[in-house]
Order: sequence, then C-alpha cells, then structure tokens
Amino acid sequence: MQKKLVVLYGLVLLAFVGLSARLLWITRKNETNYQKQVLSQQGYTSSIIPFRRGNIVDAKGTRLATSEKVYNLVIDAKVMTSELRGEMIYLEPTLEALGENFDLDMAKIREYVTTNKKSSWYVPLRRLTYEQISGFQKAQEEEDSKIRGVWFEEEYKRIYPYGSLAADVIGFTTTDSQGSYGLEEYYNDVLNGVNGREYGYLNDDLALERTVKSAVDGYDIHSTIDANLQMMVEKNLKKFNDEYQNKVRTGNGAENVGCIIMKANTGEILAMASYPTYDLNDTRNPAAMYGSRMVEQITNANGYYEIKKTNTIIDENVVAAMDDSQMYVNLNYLWKNFCITDTYEPGSTAKPFTVAAALEQGAVSQNTSFECTGVLEVGGYPIKCHARGHMSLENSIATSCNVTMMKIAQMMGKEDFCKFQNIFNFGLKTNIDLAGEARTASLIYTPENMGPTDLATNSFGQNFNVTMIEMITGFCSLVNGGYYYEPHMVNKITNASGATVKNIEPRILKQTVSESTSALIRQYCKAVVEYGTGTSAKPPGYKLGGKTGTAETIDPMTNKRSENEYVVSFIGCVPADDPEIAIYVVVDRLNAEKQDNARVATVMARSILMEALPYLNIFMTEPVTEAEQAELDALQLEITSQYIQTPEGADPENPEGNTPGDPEGDNPEGGEEGQGTGGVYNAPWMDYPIDQETGYRVGPDGRQYDAQTGIPVEGAESVPNTDLPLNPNLTG
Repeated sequence: MQKKLVVLYGLVLLAFVGLSARLLWITRKNETNYQKQVLSQQGYTSSIIPFRRGNIVDAKGTRLATSEKVYNLVIDAKVMTSELRGEMIYLEPTLEALGENFDLDMAKIREYVTTNKKSSWYVPLRRLTYEQISGFQKAQEEEDSKIRGVWFEEEYKRIYPYGSLAADVIGFTTTDSQGSYGLEEYYNDVLNGVNGREYGYLNDDLALERTVKSAVDGYDIHSTIDANLQMMVEKNLKKFNDEYQNKVRTGNGAENVGCIIMKANTGEILAMASYPTYDLNDTRNPAAMYGSRMVEQITNANGYYEIKKTNTIIDENVVAAMDDSQMYVNLNYLWKNFCITDTYEPGSTAKPFTVAAALEQGAVSQNTSFECTGVLEVGGYPIKCHARGHMSLENSIATSCNVTMMKIAQMMGKEDFCKFQNIFNFGLKTNIDLAGEARTASLIYTPENMGPTDLATNSFGQNFNVTMIEMITGFCSLVNGGYYYEPHMVNKITNASGATVKNIEPRILKQTVSESTSALIRQYCKAVVEYGTGTSAKPPGYKLGGKTGTAETIDPMTNKRSENEYVVSFIGCVPADDPEIAIYVVVDRLNAEKQDNARVATVMARSILMEALPYLNIFMTEPVTEAEQAELDALQLEITSQYIQTPEGADPENPEGNTPGDPEGDNPEGGEEGQGTGGVYNAPWMDYPIDQETGYRVGPDGRQYDAQTGIPVEGAESVPNTDLPLNPNLTG
C-alpha cells in the first residue's frame, strides 16, 4: 500500500512539474499577447497638453499678438448614460446643467447622447473662455452633484489685442497654430512649442498610474515696431483714404498706399503699414475689401497662375456674388503686405541713386554741370523734361531734371549703370524677416538687354521695378555714410521665462558708396526740401532731406503703359545732415483727376513726421513760425482729444458744463473751470491714482498715463482701448 502511495505521489508530482514547465513555456512564448490582453482590460487614458504659442511684442514690450487659453466642451455619452442599479441617474442632471450654462440646442444634444451611448467624444462647443465654463464647473464640483460625462479640453486661441494694428507686419495663424503672412509665418517655428502628453491607466489593483510629459511653450519675439509710431502712420493713411475715397471714381483713395519708417543706421523697421488693412481677429471679414478693385486668378501662356485686377469695385453685392474660390483669391490679395510684395516703377526717387553711382564711378564730380533744354532725343524718342537751364548736380536733383539724369547715365555707360543697380540691391531680395518678399530680378535690365532708351529711362526711375523695402533700404545707405544694413523686424527672442535666447544685432552687408559721396547726396536731398520739388514735406522745426517721385504705371486692365495713371512718392531722412530715421510714402494711382501730383505723398510724410519726430525725441533745430506753431498746437489738441470724450448729453462746445455765475465752479463770474449744469466729464484715466514716485497715473491694468493729458507713457505693456517707355512730359 505504501509503495502504491509513493508511486501515486510521484506521478502527481511529475504531472505538476510537467504542467509548470508547460505553463512557463506558454507564458514566455505568448507574453506580449497576454500583456496586450491585460492592458486592454484596464482603464487607459492619454491626453495632449497643448503648448502656448509665443507672444509678438513691440519695441516697448507691448503685446501685439498673444495666446489665450480656451476650452472645448467634450461630452462623454458613455459615462453620462451609465447606469447605477439599473437607472441612468446622471443623464437628466447633466443635461439640465448644460442647458442652464451654455447656448446649446438641448434637443439635439439629448438625441445624440441617447442614440450614441458608446460615444466618448462629442464636441458641441469650441473655444470657450474660462468665464463661460466656470458656472458649469462650479455646479459639477458640488458635493452631491450628479453631473457626469462632461469635461473640458484645453487649447490656445491666438489673440491680437490691437485688432488691425500692424496687420501686414504681424500676419495671423490658422486654427492649427500655423502662421500665415508676416512675422507669424516667418518665425512660425520659433513661436511654436512642443505639445506635452499625459498618460494614465488603472493597474491590477485599480490604482491610477499617471505619467506627465510637460509641454514646451514657444519663444516670444521682440519686434522693432513701435506700436505708438505704427498708430500714427496708420491714422494718417486712414485720413488720406477718407479724403480721397470716391472722389472721381468709386473706391478707395488710391489703389494702394504704403509707408515705412526705418532707422537709418541700423536697418530696424519702426513702422510699416499699407491701406487697405484688415482685422487680425476677423481675417475673413469681407468688409475689409470694400472699395478695393476685385482681382481674379488666371492662367497665363506659360501655364502659371497670375493675379489680374478687374474693373469691378468690391461692395456688398459683389461679395454676395463671389464663390469660395473668388473670395479666397481676393482675401489673399488683401492679406499681402504691399510694402514688400508689390512692385512698381520708382520714378524720380531713383535720381539720387543715379547721381551717387556716377560720383562713385568717377563719371561726374560735384562740380560737373549740364544744360537742360527741356528735351533730349534718345533712341529716336524725344524725351521731355519740365526743367530748363543750367544744372549743377544739386539743382538737377532739387528740381528733378530728367535731361541731366539721362546725360549722366550716358556718361556712365550701361555696364556701370547696371553694376551699381546691383550694388544698391535692386533686383535682389533684402532678406527682411517677413514672409512674402518679392524678388525683382526679372524686372530690371542687364547690360545685354539694355538699349539706349532703356538706359535713359532707367536713369530717372522708369522701366524697372522695385519694392518699397528695396528703395528705403538702399536710400538709407546713400545718406548714412554708405552702409547697407539688412532690414529687420525682430531684435530679440526670449523664452517663456523671459530669458534671452537670441539677440539679433544690426547687420552691415556692404558699403554702397563712400562717405564723401554720401555727404553730397545728403546735401542734394536737403536742397529738394529747401527749394526744390519737396518743400511741402518739411515738418516745422526740422531740416529734412528727401526726394519726390512721379512714375507712369501699368494699366491693370490692359497691362500696357498708361499716360494717365501714376505712382507718386516721397522718400526722406531726418535730420538732413545726420539722419536718424528715413521715411518712405508711396501712393499708387490716386483717386483724383490728376494723379501725377507728388504733393499728396509729401504732405502725408509731413503729417506723419510732425507727430513722430517729437515722440522719437528728435529735437528741433530750426525756428518755428507763428503759423507753424499754431499748426503744432492744433495737432497737440487733436492728439489729446483722442483720449478725452464728450459725455452723452453734454454740450460739445462746453463739455465741462460751466456757466456764468456757477456757484459750484472755481470761477463763478465766468466759470472757465468747475462743475456747471453739464457737469465735469472725467475721461477714465482722470480717475486713476497718481503714483507719487513717478508722477504718472496708473490704470487698473498697470499701464501708466501722463497725469495731465492722459496719453499712455512709453513702454507700458498693457493694451489701450483703442510701348513708348514713358510719357515725354513726365516730371519728377
């Protein structure tokens, strides 16, 4: 009996060892499959932690573009309809709370939840603010709450606090944080960060295991744009459009208007704007296109697409008749930055370049002079000039003499002329750090394809094309001693903590002319404003150097040269003897009977400089006449009144409501100050407390204001609420 038990025990033990070995073998062979099965039965979650796109700030630190956290409302029907003891106790309380806190079609929500009980992802509302979701969250967090199956997915929404300010420069983003146009596109990879991720699952003991990989936020870029200066420029562009809109034809005051202000000795862009513009927070609003000429996309003979202007002026009816493709083409045309993408013939603003090149090449000297008889025949064409008489180099630029320029170009020869065009960077990109800069290589001549007439017309700015950024960058090199700086819009990049990641220093690419030539060009440009074609550009109290320009342009319908359509412009520098800034204003086809009037550009430049120069702390060097002082006083009053409004119901002629004999006033006999029947109106800033240390008023957002005028102080970070190549009769 004992032997039998021993044998049986041995067999059982042997069978156990065999089963164990077999189990071990099976486990090792199918380990991965078994792990997957176990994990598939565990609760597992994975959610993205979004990065925050970096800010774009101006030169003083004011945010021009920022990212605000928003929330998407996510409904988990599986949880909401789950049962407890055979009853769906969460459904009705949750639906009721949703209806009370959000603008939802609750019948539609109920239908979806009850017919898709296995769904864990339904997003009826997107991009809600924290204020919009806080009430629901509060109800959800109550101790006895039966609200289940609703959660909020975090993401970021791009916000542009100033709306349309510097729209051409900034650009905008798509919903997936990809930049379009401007700085947003050029610095897209710098502004974007890296998403994080949160992993979580329930282990075998039903304990929550969680792993978090934090998001890496994007870098901030510090632009050279000054928001206050940009406002001054855009205000004047808008004022110009209001004056000339619908004047002789339906539509805007001009086809395009642009202005650039640049530091002459660094290449930094302080302001860049064009009109029309658009709201960065509402980029697809067609109202921004009203008054503009409609464009269409056509296929040219080479099979490439090109944009051609039509004769249709966009209004509400035109927009209503557009299909999606037409709308997209016209919006893209609106979004382009005229200052860097559009090309045109510069006209007489090219004359200082011609003279500078001839001086450098030795074809002329400062004592060279010419006789102008009012016409010069070149290549069989009699090309006329409005000037007459004996012309020194200074007079030829000051009076904008075409004949002198043609003779100078003949003395240089086409090889040297083309060489210097290349030195001045005409036909090449400036490499400004903005998306969309045009290259004009195919729009200038080479010695091989330049004939005598081409050389003659090129000498005074016709028959070759440039961009605004090409012209002002080259002009700065003419007047700053000859140094060609690469134009740039950003001078620093910082991380989310404020630490500097990269400094972008001014970069000299080459020397275009000598210091002696530069000094002569400054002298000649000063003469333009003192007694030449640009006298109307001079701001009170300042010496200004510059050059006017008038150029025939191409008819947008026929693509042929028109004798009636012009681009007029003014390019200048201040102070004239030692320039700190340069300004360039271009008006493309003025809405007027007579378009070849450069005065519209000089007057606009003057208006901008009258505000900009004091703001930039560039001091006056010239006496001011009584008339000029009265003009400056009126301008100061206009600027101040932008921050003070007349209260509703008050007399606009006497907003403070003072009346003679008012006992409440400080002057009962006449009441210049005090509270009268209309009451004293206090602009919001008047109620802000004064910081005893700085003497400025401080708003609730921390922004500082001048205690007397209410004008925001520089550097505040918060955002205030606010076939013949030319017409023979062409003149400079």
